[in-house]
Amino acid sequence: MTRRAIVIVASTRAARGIYPDATGPIIARWLDERGWRDARVVLVPDGDPVGAALREAVSASAPVIITTGGTGVSPTDVTPEQTRTVIDRELPGIAEEMRRRGAEQTPHALLSRGIAGVTGRTVVVNLPGSTGGVRDGLAVLDGVLAHVVDQLAGRDHGGAS
Repeated sequence: MTRRAIVIVASTRAARGIYPDATGPIIARWLDERGWRDARVVLVPDGDPVGAALREAVSASAPVIITTGGTGVSPTDVTPEQTRTVIDRELPGIAEEMRRRGAEQTPHALLSRGIAGVTGRTVVVNLPGSTGGVRDGLAVLDGVLAHVVDQLAGRDHGGAS
């Protein structure tokens, strides 16, 4: 069975080609290394386009949607708000642990407003837009992603994350 995942990069400057996206490839490679061979990366500007991309990804029934970017305090950082419109239930422990681990590296991690949650059989996780924040967040997901996906699919315990 092919495990599908969608990575949504929320970055107005990267979407405009001002600079290349650095975080989407990190997440896609991490997913690939864990058997998520069909990870698709979608690059969108901050704001409403994030919500549209999230709704499209949920409609595609991908078991995993990971966003990167748009979790800070800038007026255009609205990824958590857009995510709340598509999830049914939050998984606050994931976001709390990502901030805790990130704060071990930099106090700026405490400014991330990213959330995690589920809708139907899909888990949605917001990661920060920095490469360090992405690596910290993926380290947290490494221990729980497969289990969440298995739980949502009606299985008790999973294999590789």
